[in-house]
Amino acid sequence: MTVSLPEPTAHPHLDQLIAVLAHLRAPGGCAWDAEQTHESLTRYLVEETHELLEAIESGTRDDVLEELGDVLYQVLFHADIASTSSDRPFTIDDVAAASVAKMVGRHPHVFGDVVADTAEAVSANWETWKREQKPERASVLDGVPAALSGMSRAQKVLDKAESVALDVPGPVSLDFDDEQQAGELMLAIAAEARRRGLDPERALRGALRDLERRVREAEHPASP
Repeated sequence: MTVSLPEPTAHPHLDQLIAVLAHLRAPGGCAWDAEQTHESLTRYLVEETHELLEAIESGTRDDVLEELGDVLYQVLFHADIASTSSDRPFTIDDVAAASVAKMVGRHPHVFGDVVADTAEAVSANWETWKREQKPERASVLDGVPAALSGMSRAQKVLDKAESVALDVPGPVSLDFDDEQQAGELMLAIAAEARRRGLDPERALRGALRDLERRVREAEHPASP
């Protein structure tokens, strides 16, 4: 089947950023940039991602713009490192091509003849489309990152459990004596939040921000 894609538009500033990064990593550029590896940059990618989340949840539009740029730079950085690898090198354009193929394949209701007129219908078919693209995966749990935080992983696993019609935990007693019972309680809270259309990870971060505010207020009480 031939897929008709939208015509791309020029992005001169994006091309300029790619050129700036390549210049920094080239001979005569920045010694620090030139020495970085995928592994050495991992913590920066994590930090920049969390800073973007914070900007989205409690920052300004300028904050979001800046942090998106920092995350984008990390993606370009990793792609530039990969382009100089002796083992199956690839470029940022290869990354974009792979992403185009994935997104087109997972939107057959847009680029093909599948009918899915509502967000609910798209969500119902999403796992099927993913399985068609990833036939080597033996389980719906394959691809769920092990490094996710507890609540984020719980939410993903709950999604996967629902996709195979597996019952998820219901409310449990607040009375618990060990870590297993405490874990079951937290999983039940995540499940109930999900049922109500809430994001337990974002809710937890919001509660933590409120607690942090109260700590700061306690450290520096307002003058009478």
